[in-house]
Amino acid sequence: MPQDHCFDVVSKVNLQELRNALQQAEKEIGTRFDFRGTSASVEFDEAGGTLKVTGDHEAQLNSVVEVVETKLAKRGVPVRAFAWQKSEQLPSGGMKRAATLQQGLSSEKSREVVKVIKDLGVKVQPRIDGDAVRVAGKQLDDLQVVIQRLKSQDFGVPLQFENYR
Repeated sequence: MPQDHCFDVVSKVNLQELRNALQQAEKEIGTRFDFRGTSASVEFDEAGGTLKVTGDHEAQLNSVVEVVETKLAKRGVPVRAFAWQKSEQLPSGGMKRAATLQQGLSSEKSREVVKVIKDLGVKVQPRIDGDAVRVAGKQLDDLQVVIQRLKSQDFGVPLQFENYR
């Protein structure tokens, strides 16, 4: 039995589920009556982690974004994994909106997580480990308290807890 127990706090997105959700969104956009004959589309650049959504006007653009978010939620992909930017007017008269995929914890988010853990006052040791935070402690109950507190806190990115041992 190990002397210290630990787990990792990470922010990851299952890329296969993300691809499936976006394919379903593209299929729905292609078959829906109100999107026929329009420039409504969804494009995902996996290498850059960018999602581009286009539409003829603001209302249609919002409908396309809603379809994408609905499909993401149904596939279990956190909607907060995308940081949406403001919509832009295209030269052709249409509208475009981009989003970037947030993978991993940034250094500032990691520091926020560590601060919340230290403010709890339980006997655990948080350590920033690249784009994750490793939390170690002797008591499993202390680790459970940390997990519950982190789940109740909103950091702006989806958090997962891995390697719990």
